[in-house]
Amino acid sequence: MNKTKSFNINIFADGADMNEMLNTYENGNVTGFTTNPSLLKKAGVSDYETFARKVISNFPELPISFEVLSDDFNLMEREALKIAEWGENVYVKIPISNADGKSSIPLIKSLSSQGVQLNVTAILTISQVQQTVDVLKEDTKNIVSVFAGRIADTGVDPLPIMKEATKICHQKKGVEILWASCRELLNIFQAESCGCDIITCQPDILSKLPNVGKDLELISLETVQQFSRDSKDLGFSLVK
Repeated sequence: MNKTKSFNINIFADGADMNEMLNTYENGNVTGFTTNPSLLKKAGVSDYETFARKVISNFPELPISFEVLSDDFNLMEREALKIAEWGENVYVKIPISNADGKSSIPLIKSLSSQGVQLNVTAILTISQVQQTVDVLKEDTKNIVSVFAGRIADTGVDPLPIMKEATKICHQKKGVEILWASCRELLNIFQAESCGCDIITCQPDILSKLPNVGKDLELISLETVQQFSRDSKDLGFSLVK
């Protein structure tokens, strides 16, 4: 995978809006894409396979992750094998468990042994990382997505966890670690410092990339100017 010009980490765009995907790619900030059922729902996607094949046709050289939809492991495996056939650049997203909390590790092991490129998702603990890496087939392309943002949402610093997770993932050739659920631009720098291979960002985060290196005094002035414009628009008068 190619690196972006500004970072030593791959930045993937997270979303399912075709126009946004095209715009982020044209801006030169992303080297791959990820999707999930929640993003498909938000974007109003009505036909999953048609949407997926359109994305693949637009970005045939970029890694793209598409998630299974079923919560039943037998159906998940069938879906995964079908998704894998869509393109060589496709990664199949498998959640670390189903909605009942049953582990997906046996399914992950089976799919990996069949050579399916996996993106194991919804991981939040070191134990889940280790179990996943242990069953991935050596020297195949796989992504381990750790939801650092959701870890931080609990009040826990995700950096020590991400550093340890990175060490585990890099012990097996072909395994990349992805910092998921990015909350702010700073997370890109944090993920890079932890040695993560990939970070996923939604468009609102990517739109802030032009701010990197911007003078803080200038941002301060622009902030005051924004307040001033909004104050005038309100038309309030406290004193005469």
